[in-house]
Amino acid sequence: MNGPDRKTTRYVVAGGGSAGWITAAILAHFLPPDAASIILVESEEIGIIGVGEATVPLLGQLNALLGIHEPDFVAATNGTFKLGIEFVDWGEKGNRHFHGFGDFGEDIDGLAPHQHWLRLNKTGAIPPLGEWSMPWAAGRRDRFAPPQAMKGEAAQFSYAYHFDAALYAGFLRRLAEAKGVKRVEGRIIDAERDGETGLVSHLTLDGGHRIDGDIFVDCTGFASLLLGKTLGVPYRDWSEWLPCDRAAAVPSSRAGRLTPFTRATALPAGWRWRIPLQSRTGNGHVYASRFLSDDEAVAQLLTGLDGEQLAEPRLLRFTPGRRDRFWEGNVIAIGLAAGFLEPLESTAIQLIQTGAARIVEYLPSGRPDAALAAEYNRQTALEYERIRDFIIAHYCRSRRTEPLWREVATMDLPETLAHKLAVWSACGRVPLYELESHQEASWVSILIGQGIIPNSHNPRADALPESKVRTILEQRRMFLAQAAGRMPAHDYFISRTCSAREMA
Repeated sequence: MNGPDRKTTRYVVAGGGSAGWITAAILAHFLPPDAASIILVESEEIGIIGVGEATVPLLGQLNALLGIHEPDFVAATNGTFKLGIEFVDWGEKGNRHFHGFGDFGEDIDGLAPHQHWLRLNKTGAIPPLGEWSMPWAAGRRDRFAPPQAMKGEAAQFSYAYHFDAALYAGFLRRLAEAKGVKRVEGRIIDAERDGETGLVSHLTLDGGHRIDGDIFVDCTGFASLLLGKTLGVPYRDWSEWLPCDRAAAVPSSRAGRLTPFTRATALPAGWRWRIPLQSRTGNGHVYASRFLSDDEAVAQLLTGLDGEQLAEPRLLRFTPGRRDRFWEGNVIAIGLAAGFLEPLESTAIQLIQTGAARIVEYLPSGRPDAALAAEYNRQTALEYERIRDFIIAHYCRSRRTEPLWREVATMDLPETLAHKLAVWSACGRVPLYELESHQEASWVSILIGQGIIPNSHNPRADALPESKVRTILEQRRMFLAQAAGRMPAHDYFISRTCSAREMA
């Protein structure tokens, strides 16, 4: 309906936390206030899951879009900067490699640098591929500066953040409320459906309070109260490929210098994360309960702390997978209500962000539409599946000997991942599909990093004299090392630009 009598669409975001407040902030930013009203319902009795406190570079784009000043955001959330993830003991014990937010330099004679590295690697006399990663050159030295402060190839990288998820939700709440979002305190008891249309008509809160709406966004976490419980949309279980189903998390005191990266250390029945914040360190142990008890998992987690334990460990149970559909009728699920993938590559907030952005893209009229819902579901499913394959790739060629790792090394793979690995084995290329979250350099980091070396490289790499290739690569390696050495220490950069102490 057009003109002054146009109906205002009532958006109801069910649940807070990062999922709810990111969604509310995006809706408030993009939807005209005279065409949409936004209500967020949450209960302070329900805590934030906060499995991980690490992100991918996409979050920086969201913050910029919402007009968030980076130093204010980092200081307000006790944040630090993240250049990538260091993997320890993956593939086999003693192995270390790095997945950085950058590539390995410009093409050499029309080929990606890793093709030339593969050629020279056959001689055995070449440093690890990570030596050509600017994020790792800086990360291994605990240094950080934004790309705009660098020059040439030293500026060709991105970065993300570590932060306190509860503080970030509060930060976004203030932003969203300033743009007109109304917050309602209360626990959601039920979601009622219209008898004729089958659409959700309103939420019932404890105390009998009723919240009417036109479009409902389910951010109720694992409970999936609207999409799963009320509408009965089934859940696709991916445990056959991702057997880890539990996590234990605990904070510890800050110890030593601030590393500008997340660390993921493989353990006998899973892996441990370490995420440095300005005032503390986030730690967790993701594991498969078939191979390890909760008590054993907690004990392994506490043994690996590098600072004083600050709280009792929290246990989380989950089933990896996703909802069969994310948009059903007038309900769209975001965050844990839509699906869960273990936080190995810090993709949880990315999925929240892209899911919320698609609401704006495919719901311009504010009314349910079958064709738009189908496209929303198609794209979101592909994004989940691409990330799923990337996470499986960290497990599926392991040479570790513990029962979990023996099992994942022999499992049948999704067809899409099996094809990727077959092409990689044949020629050192990674075919990319629609809606890939990770580009070829990321796959190369993980595969070569774990010692999954292809049978052959591109024959064009043999065209240049070996001595010339070695000279080019060595000059690049030294350039990156020198550029990283000129960066300020990560601690110092934060203290001068975005210290959380200044916000206290």
